[in-house]
Amino acid sequence: MPKVALFNQSGSQVGDIEINDAVFGIEPNEHVLHDAVLMQRASLRQGTHAVKNRSDVRGGGRKPWRQKGTGRARQGSIRSPQWVGGGTVFGPTPRSYSYKLPKKVRRLALKSALSSKVKEDSLVILEGIAFDAPKTKEVISMLSSLNVDAKALIVTADKDEVLVKSANNLKNVKVLTVSEVNVLDLLTHDKLILTKDAAEKAGRCLHNDRCT
Repeated sequence: MPKVALFNQSGSQVGDIEINDAVFGIEPNEHVLHDAVLMQRASLRQGTHAVKNRSDVRGGGRKPWRQKGTGRARQGSIRSPQWVGGGTVFGPTPRSYSYKLPKKVRRLALKSALSSKVKEDSLVILEGIAFDAPKTKEVISMLSSLNVDAKALIVTADKDEVLVKSANNLKNVKVLTVSEVNVLDLLTHDKLILTKDAAEKAGRCLHNDRCT
C-alpha cells in the first residue's frame, strides 16, 4: 500500500499513513467518470416543465360555427392547437430525468475520482479535525495552515455537526461524510481533505463492498 503524508490541523506533518492501493491507486477511468457525472447531473434536473395541452386550456366548449355552408374551414373548438390561445402540441410534460448506473460502475467511478486526486497531488489527509465550537475562522485557519486556497472538499468518517456549521458560510468549502461522497463533488473541488478515519473507512467500504 502506498504511503501518504499525515498532517495535523496546524499543518505540521506528524507521520505517514498507508492508503488502500485498490481504492486510491488505480488508473482513473475517464469514460466511467464521464458517465457518473452525467448521471448525477441528470438526477439534479427538476423536470417540472409543463405546458397546457388542448384538454387543459379553458374555454372552447362550443363549436365556433356550423360545419357546412359558411365558406370557412371546419372548426370544432377555438382552443384547438392552430388557434391563438389554443393548446400546445407535443410540449414538455413533468418527468424525471434520473437514471442509475450499475453498482460496479458507480463504485469504479468513485475509485477513479479518488485515485485522480492522489495522482494530481490534491489529496490531504489529517490526523483528525476537532473544534470546540462552530467557528468559521477555525476552518479558515486550518485551510491556511495546510496551504489550501482553492475549492476544498472535507470528508469525515461520521457526521460532525460542529465542523459542518463552521464551514457553512464558506462558499468554496463543503463537508461530507464517507457515505455521502460522490463523483461530482470530488471532481468539482480542487482539493480533497480526508481525516485519517475517513481514509481508512473509504478504503474498507469501496474495496470490501461494505462499511464496518
